[in-house]
Amino acid sequence: MLATLPYWGVSLIRILGGIVAVLLPAGSIVYIFLFKMMSFMQSRLGPMEAGPYGSMQLFAEVGKWLQKEDLAPDGADKRLFKMAPLIVLASTFLLVAVVPFGPDAWFTNFEAGVFYALAVSSVSVLGILMAGWSSANKYSLMGGLRAAGQLIAYELPMVLAVIGVVIQAGTMNLQQIVVKQNNDKIFGLHFLGNPYILTQFVGFIVFMIAVQAELTQTPFDMPIAESELVSGYMTEYSGFRFLIFFIGEFATAGVFALIASALFLGGWGVPFSWFGWHNIGDVANWMNVVGPLIMFVKMMIVVFLIMWVRFSFPRFREDQLQRFAWKVLIPIALANIMLTAILKVAF
Repeated sequence: MLATLPYWGVSLIRILGGIVAVLLPAGSIVYIFLFKMMSFMQSRLGPMEAGPYGSMQLFAEVGKWLQKEDLAPDGADKRLFKMAPLIVLASTFLLVAVVPFGPDAWFTNFEAGVFYALAVSSVSVLGILMAGWSSANKYSLMGGLRAAGQLIAYELPMVLAVIGVVIQAGTMNLQQIVVKQNNDKIFGLHFLGNPYILTQFVGFIVFMIAVQAELTQTPFDMPIAESELVSGYMTEYSGFRFLIFFIGEFATAGVFALIASALFLGGWGVPFSWFGWHNIGDVANWMNVVGPLIMFVKMMIVVFLIMWVRFSFPRFREDQLQRFAWKVLIPIALANIMLTAILKVAF
């Protein structure tokens, strides 16, 4: 159908699809995990007034923040101050562009999709640094500098964790990585396919820890650290600009979970042997509808792990955080790459 549409029509569909792929997971994560799961873990009900079982609370929160005045400190660099949250949110939209949702349901199909995703994920650091510096607030500046040091430190373990998957799949194309997981076999069995979480479990753990740090979620929340820095780089933000930071935080969690699902959990697919498929050309067209639903379920499972850690662990000290990245995660990731390369050559 897309082939018969003009270029502007295809572009419009992709833009609308990108908005849905970013905002729908963000809203679901906030309601299910932030409002309800955290409440249950603390033996309380959470929001209950707005809508059935509090289901409209998110819309009430958005309406509240949109009504608040958009303020900026007198000493702030107002141009950078206003641009910073937009850059953080833009990085999320750039990131979701590379995620495949079905055999033909994708925004882009880059051959170097993994490389693109890892590169674009670093853009948010610029927005956070801009927010911290332009606020003319020492708490904000400290939060921005903490975020920069943390995100730079944990980018490397994330990249190294993914290299094992790239070596095993023999490609950096996310769509082909998904297809290989569902078309290959493990221990001679086709029934399970070969989801890389089985053979790259160490890489998956390192990747998820690095994602936790990239999202500045507890126990890696030093850039925000309410007990120390008020709200870190977000201290001076109000109104819809604070809302953009809030949306960006949970939307990015959803997008990283989608990427983890594609890299380690088989993405949009199920083992092709279940239906007698042998390659992506055999995959039925209905997978373009079912595929996004499968991805959504896998994303929610991965986000559950992220939020479970967030609600369960205390905050690291800054020196513990850096030591953990450089002395623990990076050596483990390098050992995983070496072992994967040896087994790839041997078998």
